[in-house]
Amino acid sequence: MDTFVNVLGLILSGMLISTPPLLLAALGSVFSEKSGVVNIGIEGMMTIGAFVGAVGAYYTHNGWIGFLLGGCAGMVLGLVHAFACVTCGADQTIAGTAINFIGPGLALFLCKAMFDNSSDTPSLPTEYKIPKLFKGVFKSGSFGYNVFGTYSAVWVSFILVAVIWFVFYKTSFGMRLRAAGEHPEACETLGIDVFKVRYACVLLSGFLAGLGGAFVTLATVSQFRPTVIVGQGFIAIAAVIFGKFTPQGAFLGCLLFGLCNGLKSVLSAMGSTVSPNILSMIPYIVTILVLILFVGAGRVPAANGKPYIKSK
Repeated sequence: MDTFVNVLGLILSGMLISTPPLLLAALGSVFSEKSGVVNIGIEGMMTIGAFVGAVGAYYTHNGWIGFLLGGCAGMVLGLVHAFACVTCGADQTIAGTAINFIGPGLALFLCKAMFDNSSDTPSLPTEYKIPKLFKGVFKSGSFGYNVFGTYSAVWVSFILVAVIWFVFYKTSFGMRLRAAGEHPEACETLGIDVFKVRYACVLLSGFLAGLGGAFVTLATVSQFRPTVIVGQGFIAIAAVIFGKFTPQGAFLGCLLFGLCNGLKSVLSAMGSTVSPNILSMIPYIVTILVLILFVGAGRVPAANGKPYIKSK
């Protein structure tokens, strides 16, 4: 029984560490998609956020500052995406693909320029990372330690789900952003500035994606490496599709993918006879299956992906 509880605690611990970067990025994607702007550049925004988060914590010696700086870096790429898609009316898929090239490329260039031509940032000491909760309260290795002694930003990301749900469905801003994604022309007749709403949503999308990337380097990996995000942005988008473009649905989708990562980590640590390469494929196999089974289950906002041109 004790062994089962310990294994369960390890799986849940892995899930709690793997879910936040996906969840933060997915919540950002929901903002953008619901307002009518397709944002497949989440991966690039996460990558630049991961780099700036690690560098910010390294120089300020504070994980929370690095975390917020990572969000701001993602927001900068969000601004680029918003300008291309909202102001210039560019193809949103192509613009997002460009962001996915710009983010990693810029991060690698800056990393080499700042750290003696190294593609990796220095490893962060524990005190520079996001702090953990309940230090000393639970015995190391116990179920309580594995589940409740995780990083404080984990619980921040979970709280954000409730906050964003409230914004979406209980505020005038939420009503406007949903309307902008459904019928922008009708919004204009009501005096709603669709451009401003979409800009705000894409900027929030970039900020949250940047936070997701920063969480990886400030909690999971402890440094930036070129492959540190490795497809997590696309998994976050899959979670949004699975969750029918709602914050609560995206939360459930991210928990599923996080659970797969937690299971993969535990099986690897226990010396499973299954090849490590196969275990590493678990989250991606689940992503493909989810897209096959649920890609048509949720209704995409009517104006999603369609450039809006203001009437004269």
